[in-house]
Amino acid sequence: MQGTIRLIQIAGISVFLHWSWFLVAAVEINGRGRYSSFAWNALEYLSLFAIVTMHEFGHALACRQVGGRADRIVLWPLGGVAYVSPPPRPGATLWSIAAGPLVNVALIPILGFLFLVFAFRVDSSVPPSDFMQFIGALNLINIGILVFNVLPIYPLDGGKILWALLWYVLGRARSLMAAVLVGFIGVAGVAILAIVVQSVWLGILAVFGAMQCLSGYRQAQALKRFSELPQHREFSCPSCKVSPPCGSFWACGSCQVAFDTFETEAVCPQCNTQFPKTACPNCGVSSPYAQWVSVERTLGRE
Repeated sequence: MQGTIRLIQIAGISVFLHWSWFLVAAVEINGRGRYSSFAWNALEYLSLFAIVTMHEFGHALACRQVGGRADRIVLWPLGGVAYVSPPPRPGATLWSIAAGPLVNVALIPILGFLFLVFAFRVDSSVPPSDFMQFIGALNLINIGILVFNVLPIYPLDGGKILWALLWYVLGRARSLMAAVLVGFIGVAGVAILAIVVQSVWLGILAVFGAMQCLSGYRQAQALKRFSELPQHREFSCPSCKVSPPCGSFWACGSCQVAFDTFETEAVCPQCNTQFPKTACPNCGVSSPYAQWVSVERTLGRE
C-alpha cells in the first residue's frame, strides 16, 4: 500500500492508485498514435483501467457474496489487485476468482454491439473516425484482459481457478502446490518470450509472477504443515468448520504468553484474562468461544 493514492470508495471498497501509474501513463499515452487528437489517446488508456477496475470489483463483490472480506483495490501500471479473503472453501474461492474474468465476458457483447452499430452506419470508403477506432480498441483491450487473465499461470486468475478446481480433489495445500508449480513453468515461458522479443514489460511480468509463485509456494508449505498438526476434534470454527490445531498458537494480549486456548477454555494461564472471542488460525475469523463447541461435544456433556 505504500506510495498509493486513494481515489474513490464504492460499496465500502476503496480504490487506490500507485504513484508509478502516472509515469507509465505519460509514456503509454504519448505512444498511442492511432488518433488525430491527444485526448483520444488519454481516453483509451483511462478506459483500459476502467475495465481493469470493473474486473477487480467483480472479484471483491463476489468475495463478499460468499461471506469473505474485500475492502481494497489497488491499481498499478501492470493492472489491478483486489485484496480479497474468501472463506477457505473451494467453491467460495472459485467464485471469488472467476467473477473477475466473468465481468470481461459480460462486456464482450456490450462493446461488440456498440462497435457493430456504428460500423454499419459508416461508409466503407471513408477512413474510420477516432470514435470508431476507440470502440474497436476497447473491444480488443477487454478481450486481451480476459485472455491474459484466464491463462492457467499462478498468480493470474486462471492459475487461481486451477487451484480452486484441484482443491475439490487434492485438498487445499496440495492443490495450491500444484497450481504454483504450473505457474513456475508459465513464468519461465514468459521470461523466455521476454528475452526473445526483448520486451521490458514481459520481463517485469515474469519477475512479478516469479515472486508471487514463490509466495504461493511458501503458503502451500505452511498449509501442509498446518494440516498435519494434531487437532481438537471436539471443536470446530463457526466460520470455516475446520477443527483448531493443538498447541500454543494463541497469545495473551495482556501478558503476551502463548497458550492453547482450547486447553484453558479461552483463559490465559498466566494472568487469568478471559477472552470473549477466539480467532481461527485457518480463516482468521474471530468467534465467541462458546460457538466453537461442536454438536458432538455438547451431546456428550448431556
